[in-house]
Amino acid sequence: MQDGLQSLISGWLEEKVDAFGFAPVDRFADSPEEHHPGKICRDATTVIVYGVTVPRAVLTSPGYHLHLLQRSYHTSYAYLDQVGMDLSRLLEGQGHPAVVVPAYAPLIFHDLEPWGLLSLKHAAVQAGLGSFGRSGMVYHPMFGSLLRLGAVVTAAALSGSPVKMEEPCPPGCNACRERCPSGAYAGDTFHKMACLGYSIKHGIYRHVLTDDYGRKNLEMVINTTGYNYWLSCTECQRVCPLNAVGSRTPV
Repeated sequence: MQDGLQSLISGWLEEKVDAFGFAPVDRFADSPEEHHPGKICRDATTVIVYGVTVPRAVLTSPGYHLHLLQRSYHTSYAYLDQVGMDLSRLLEGQGHPAVVVPAYAPLIFHDLEPWGLLSLKHAAVQAGLGSFGRSGMVYHPMFGSLLRLGAVVTAAALSGSPVKMEEPCPPGCNACRERCPSGAYAGDTFHKMACLGYSIKHGIYRHVLTDDYGRKNLEMVINTTGYNYWLSCTECQRVCPLNAVGSRTPV
């Protein structure tokens, strides 16, 4: 393992993000083949995952929490993509191939279901940034579910961060499930498309995706004109006690 390189990367990331970790590619053995790190970077060996947090006070804004969270998300996506570009250049300057995994788009569609190039939630768990809660979201010990994530896949061999195995949700808490207006938590399974259909909106979708051209070119439409989506629901985030101001202790 290249301890000097890992120290260089860690010091660099500490100045730019709120959390980061390292996941050896062998931790992704159960990933779908089309979304495995090896499909992103030739000779992929390590996935470096990092995140920045959305200000908690956005969720309690008296009149504009949806407006402010929408802008916070998209500002974070652009910033994380730039961090990834700069980190990739740093790695390649040291002789290690590296590819950015975008924080949001482009998306890959399986039928009508959007997937990231790599599941950043699963990557975050494998890199020790947090663990899955009952909502299906990843919870960091300090930042709850408010981290926006990005990653770089590299051929550099780096030591893996410890994986967090503990259950993040308070005992007996089902606040997200009880408050969800979309039906996404019906039964024991999180229904991603029910959540997305209710909470993610864009002014152009109904106009472009109702004709043959739009349907045949779904990925192109969503990843270009449909990129900057609108939020119409954040109830699971707002009611979660792990996202409350002062709810967590730094680790």
